[in-house]
Amino acid sequence: MAQLMTSEIIGTSPYRFRKLIDRETIQERVQQVAAQLRAEYKDRRPLLVGILNGCFIYMADLIRAMNIPCEVDFVKISSYGDAMSPGAITLLKDVDANLAGRHVILVEDIVDTGKSLGYLRRHFEERKPASLVMTSMFMKKCFKAAGAEVEYPGMEIPDEFVVGYGLDYAQQWRQLPDLYVLVEDQ
Repeated sequence: MAQLMTSEIIGTSPYRFRKLIDRETIQERVQQVAAQLRAEYKDRRPLLVGILNGCFIYMADLIRAMNIPCEVDFVKISSYGDAMSPGAITLLKDVDANLAGRHVILVEDIVDTGKSLGYLRRHFEERKPASLVMTSMFMKKCFKAAGAEVEYPGMEIPDEFVVGYGLDYAQQWRQLPDLYVLVEDQ
């Protein structure tokens, strides 16, 4: 894992963030995951299904780095109840593509509890893909306790609130190329 960066703070109280992982480290890991996927799927024309909204930056970087024939589609779910607390999962947008017989790669920005991952696996397995795997740029340590599997993992991060590289707070901060963690005000 990348060394913790403590010198750069952004935002204003109570939403101040400290750089956790720099863009160079993130891009290095994207290249490594892409190389694995390229080797496995180069002759399979996979369908990459991005989980909106946060996946779009990772997915764009990933497919460019994979540089193999592929298709893309998107799904959108909601898994938050009040404010930022977990709630019931609701499917807001399903994929348009027929998944039967396809090699499907789910692309996620972050896995924390694994609840959404489990929901989507069940949802897509019903459509009889030839294969179904997942990649996530970030995985919180707590997701392992849920028994969730990410076949092509990016980076493990602390069980803390993060923004940047597609991740947001109230639809803000997604544009940051680095990953930041919330700073608790004293």
